[in-house]
Amino acid sequence: MHRRLSQMGQRLGSESVGDWVIKSQDPTAPFYFCASALTLLFLPFPFSCVTLILPYKPSPRYPTQMLNSFQNMFKRNNEMTPAAIQALRARYDTAGQGHLFTFFESLSNDEKKNLVSQLNALDVERVNRVYAKAIEGAEAATSAGGQAAAVEPLPDDVFDSVMTSSKEKVREWETLGLSLIAQGKIAVILMAGGQGTRLGSSAPKGCYDINLPSQKSLFQLQAERILRLQEVAKQYRRPLDAGKSVIPWYIMTSGPTNDATISFFKQHNYFGMKPENVIFFEQGTLPCLTNEGKILLESKSQIAIAPDGNGGIYAALQNRGVIASLKERGILYSHCYCVDNCLARVADPVFIGYCASKDTDCGVKVVRKASPTEPVGVVCLRNSKYSVVEYSEISAEVAERTKPNGELAFGAANIANHYFSTAFLERVQSFEDQLEYHIARKKIKHTDLTSGEQVAPKSNNGMKLELFVFDVFPFVERLAVLEVDRKDDFSPLKNAPGTGVDCPETSRRDIVAQHVRFIEAAGGRVDGENADDKEKLEFELSSWVSYAGEGLEEIVRDKTITAPAIIESREDLLKALH
Repeated sequence: MHRRLSQMGQRLGSESVGDWVIKSQDPTAPFYFCASALTLLFLPFPFSCVTLILPYKPSPRYPTQMLNSFQNMFKRNNEMTPAAIQALRARYDTAGQGHLFTFFESLSNDEKKNLVSQLNALDVERVNRVYAKAIEGAEAATSAGGQAAAVEPLPDDVFDSVMTSSKEKVREWETLGLSLIAQGKIAVILMAGGQGTRLGSSAPKGCYDINLPSQKSLFQLQAERILRLQEVAKQYRRPLDAGKSVIPWYIMTSGPTNDATISFFKQHNYFGMKPENVIFFEQGTLPCLTNEGKILLESKSQIAIAPDGNGGIYAALQNRGVIASLKERGILYSHCYCVDNCLARVADPVFIGYCASKDTDCGVKVVRKASPTEPVGVVCLRNSKYSVVEYSEISAEVAERTKPNGELAFGAANIANHYFSTAFLERVQSFEDQLEYHIARKKIKHTDLTSGEQVAPKSNNGMKLELFVFDVFPFVERLAVLEVDRKDDFSPLKNAPGTGVDCPETSRRDIVAQHVRFIEAAGGRVDGENADDKEKLEFELSSWVSYAGEGLEEIVRDKTITAPAIIESREDLLKALH
């Protein structure tokens, strides 16, 4: 205990207690905090350690975590006794998953421990409930011919557009957003659990270099936007806000990406951010299942598992202590987005201010659907509740329906870009059991229960169960939807190089084109070789210099930048002008 608390004292010198619990990735961390406070009554400790530990107030969920951690400590001591194994087997037999013990007697002692540890940690009854609900939902959709429910366009009072709103109104939203950032009330939550497999990389997608002139990764581009925004927000500080304007960055990883993501940030010194303001947390997993709902074995001693979808973020926010950390920091609202959108305006003050002005629990940023047949989900009403309806669920007739102004009635294309109040994120656990998981049919490597050999199927043999981040929308009481210009806010990276759509080349093109627009909007121009081909133009304007085009006019008006030019600072910009 002495050694553990000493380590805690050293680590807590530069980060909050709640954040340490998240970063530790250790389920016993809350228990040690509780134990440490009790131990202080009897053992001498440095005063610095006392002041860091005693003020900590666990979230309402932490007592349960502490109890579970305490129970698990005893489980680990007794889990390999014959009685414990017999009880575990009986539990899995009752749940219809007893086949997971098929090879148990042939396993080595270490392999047995590994399997038992997994089975003890798994809520097998919940897995069965999730499967049953997912099947029920899928069958209901099938019986309805793919049109599971009547859909309606969004009401006018929940929808606005930056493209049709007055400049004064947009500026009003932006000012409110910057004021909230200045007060330290805003956090950013990044969904970064995906790998770059389709891009030909096994690294986390956020590490990917889209071949910008600077060779910056997606993570670096986004970190620099946060840093710039913190500087811009300083001018909106009130006297009582001194020392704030910090935007903490919570990054959700997955099992395959967690260690690599953390190492990447350490290797690059957190891209200039303070380490205590970059908090990593890992999303959950669910077992892979057969089409009949049986849990698959990856090997004789290992369950086949997969991440639980980006909608698993809500459980992860609770279970990893993120919500406790948000409350501890005084965060009221969070901007949540996906890592693979290279144009994402991280902590966008316009979007934040818009949602805050609507006093909403949940906000959605959308872009205008390019055509009725564009294969994207749309934000609308389903059964009179807010929802995202996939393009395959809407008939051609409905997709082509228009408003009196000629715009598509179902034209609010979802881009996985959201705003949440901390109060709402905390409330999700009250209806979490009502969320319906989606079935993804997959080719899943598994161990054949008869031969014991690992099988790599050539066709879909099972399913992965996933939640989507928008699955909470039906439970939202007040929604706010803001339409933004696609060319400014959305350029996804989904496909391999050379495919021509949502690929590295289009991402590079869209960022360079945006940077050129920033200069042109400020009264300057960019010329040079390949000036008309943004996939090849060697020009880049760092977010260190301008987040969204602000602060450029007084410098570049009536002047020209000749490419190649990589602008990393105000000094670089001044040197490049002529």
